[in-house]
Amino acid sequence: MATSKFFTLKEAKLNNNCPECYSNDGLQLTFKQKFTENALYKAITNETSHEMFCANCNTDIFPVRWTDDIEQVVAYHERAVQPKPKSIKLKSLAWILIVVDAMLLTFVILVATGVITF
Repeated sequence: MATSKFFTLKEAKLNNNCPECYSNDGLQLTFKQKFTENALYKAITNETSHEMFCANCNTDIFPVRWTDDIEQVVAYHERAVQPKPKSIKLKSLAWILIVVDAMLLTFVILVATGVITF
């Protein structure tokens, strides 16, 4: 069973006014990247997301509520964030399956060509 999680790439504290409580010292912008894991491999994908949270009023700030100033700051930070490159790491079970398949394929080829006879 595959599980997908997001890990934090970058957190930035913003000085913009919160659209809910109008405080200018509580906005936090978080960029995250998707990480997938199952029995055969671990993978980092290219999918990224961002979230904004106000620590003063304890509210998630969704893009619908953003002002033009907040959108400009988010766009700036979006250009500055460097996502990790897409990668896949095979686990032990995957390597075992690959080796067993290779050995089985070699055996079938040797039997088919007549090198091994019964």
